[in-house]
Amino acid sequence: MIEPSALHDTKHAYDAVASLYAELFSDVLEALPLERGLLAAFAELVQAHNAGPVADIGCGPGHVTAYMHALGPTTFGIDLSSEMVALARQAHPDLRFDEGSMTALDLADGVLGGILALYSTIHTPPRHLPIVFAEFQRVLAPGGHLLIGFFAGDDPLPQEFDHKVTLAYRWSPDSLMDLLRQAGFAEIGRLRREPRDGERFHQAHLLVRKP
Repeated sequence: MIEPSALHDTKHAYDAVASLYAELFSDVLEALPLERGLLAAFAELVQAHNAGPVADIGCGPGHVTAYMHALGPTTFGIDLSSEMVALARQAHPDLRFDEGSMTALDLADGVLGGILALYSTIHTPPRHLPIVFAEFQRVLAPGGHLLIGFFAGDDPLPQEFDHKVTLAYRWSPDSLMDLLRQAGFAEIGRLRREPRDGERFHQAHLLVRKP
């Protein structure tokens, strides 16, 4: 079980910066053509399988939730931060946003066709990630897809770094994929790109499927 203090610290750290975060990142996809292409591919895969809606877990101010919903799949957002959820509801009043934790999702088994987890697992202590991935497995329908985004490194062990909000971890794509595979996911593909101006690290995404 993940310590309540770790969740509490992350929640309050994002509550404190929610407005600034929304101001800085709500239009970030406009400058990320590779990520937009990956989101379009994810949307196509989810719709082709027609296994249920997409949950954007760690949705922040809701910009990716809205983008995915516009691509076709019914999409809703979940975030640990009540301030982020309030901003998302204000910016996108036609969409659903819930406050909740990825460690104990208030969702029935097998109800989702897809999960987006874009940089939302980066603050999870590495020993606790199997708990999160097991929860993702639980709520995804068979054939459902998960797209996870993270800061990439080359060390086989996760590396702490001083994220501007709160402590975070970089993962090598191979090591993170090993954890996902142990949780029962099968790899579809991956993306790793060089950092843009203002970014310190390589950015990576893994696209996986629940068999």
